Amino acid sequence: MPIDPYILLLLGTVGLAALLPARGTGAEVASGASTAAIAFLFLLYGARLSTREAMDGVRHWRLHLTVLACTFVVFPLLGLATRGLEPVFLDHSLHTGLLFLTLVPSTVQSSIAFTSMARGNVPAAICAGSFSSLVGIVLTPLLAAALLGGSGGGFSADSLVKIVLQLLVPFLAGQLLRRWIGGFVARHKRVLGLVDRGSILLVVYTAFSEGMVEGIWHQVSPLRLGGLLAVEAVLLAIMLALTWYGSKALRFGREDRIAIQFAGSKKSLASGLPMASVLFGAQASLAVLPLMLFHQMQLMVCAVIAKRRARDPEAAEPSLTPDPAAASRISVGTGTRSD
Repeated sequence: MPIDPYILLLLGTVGLAALLPARGTGAEVASGASTAAIAFLFLLYGARLSTREAMDGVRHWRLHLTVLACTFVVFPLLGLATRGLEPVFLDHSLHTGLLFLTLVPSTVQSSIAFTSMARGNVPAAICAGSFSSLVGIVLTPLLAAALLGGSGGGFSADSLVKIVLQLLVPFLAGQLLRRWIGGFVARHKRVLGLVDRGSILLVVYTAFSEGMVEGIWHQVSPLRLGGLLAVEAVLLAIMLALTWYGSKALRFGREDRIAIQFAGSKKSLASGLPMASVLFGAQASLAVLPLMLFHQMQLMVCAVIAKRRARDPEAAEPSLTPDPAAASRISVGTGTRSD
């Protein structure tokens, strides 16, 4: 169960922010650069997504609706159920971050990778993860407004305006510019993937620097972190079980069930970090901590499950050539494994 190298970079960035947080003018520069980086990220997301091809995938609507329901209905309901754990296992800040985690879209790249490894329906995983990311750009902030309200670490109506200006407007601009820059983005996918990673690292550094300056890290104890890990392990186990056995009850085939399990039980670090930075401001460091921990946990657990699924007696080699309904190998994520 290897640790994702990008997680090590994220942890290193957190350590840098703890030792050398941005202050004064440096903090203003970092904040401005972070805002620009977030807008650029979502501009690229829009430029990568082919709307026509995405709509072609709607034909497999039962699978996509199942994944969306798991991501934006079941997950948030479980998040709300954890309110009873305050203040014994989680303090208010960590619980807010845990609830925000349940509102984030699903992953794209890792869902595809694990579905392929387990010999599942790869084209369905591509479309399901992409639809989830697309819907999440609008739905995650709306759910945050409804469920977090004024107690969401600084969340307010102004945050919705920021979401529109920093996330939705650049995304729509990317869609409009796709005709002219789509080819360039596709040809330089690897280089732009590095830009994506660097942008997210900058967002993390800025958020954790603000947290250090505000002194909010003194609120977190090792006991609280242990409680958070235990709660997240239970949350992941529940979602893995629900997606697998629930999809069986809905009479999906084995390959579709694999795609549903990996796309419906996971949360996107790449989408969640920029959103949290916009929504929570100086409180973003604590808000994204549950997401960072959950992301690594889901990678480790799903890697084991995917390998076991591949050894199932009924496993067959999946068709890697998408049918016309799911032909788009589209990615609304960062183009990295750490989505």
